[in-house]
Amino acid sequence: MTRLKLKALDSEDLQVISAALQDSLVAIRDIAWVAEEKRFLLVANRFRWETPPDKNGAWSRCHSVLGFAEVAAVRHADMPLSEPDRILGLLAIESEEAEGGGVIVRLRFADGRMIRLEAPRLLCHIEDVGEPWPTRFRPDHPLADSAP
Repeated sequence: MTRLKLKALDSEDLQVISAALQDSLVAIRDIAWVAEEKRFLLVANRFRWETPPDKNGAWSRCHSVLGFAEVAAVRHADMPLSEPDRILGLLAIESEEAEGGGVIVRLRFADGRMIRLEAPRLLCHIEDVGEPWPTRFRPDHPLADSAP
């Protein structure tokens, strides 16, 4: 089994990680900011887009750890922090230069939820952990502006 292990030092690298994590499922309890270490971490139930279905037509998922280093601040919008078992759908990860230097990273979840990270520079990594498991469900994104 091949395991995904990537790092991002710029916005182009982060786009690759964002694509790999699209449609990941993340429990509120699996999101953490360790302020004294300036680290932000989350564990995702990642759909393995890079792997075709097996001979029985099953796709696969695995657990992945996403980490950001040198995080100075974390803000969030509409995150149900009091509901640790709530599962969120990760849609995308974006970055931009901050005014006055540094970087802002946005983790965008379904239903308009978001986590915003502020750091002096982008230092991100992702690594698959554990063994993958089969799933019959492949995420689907119908085009909203498609003609009938």
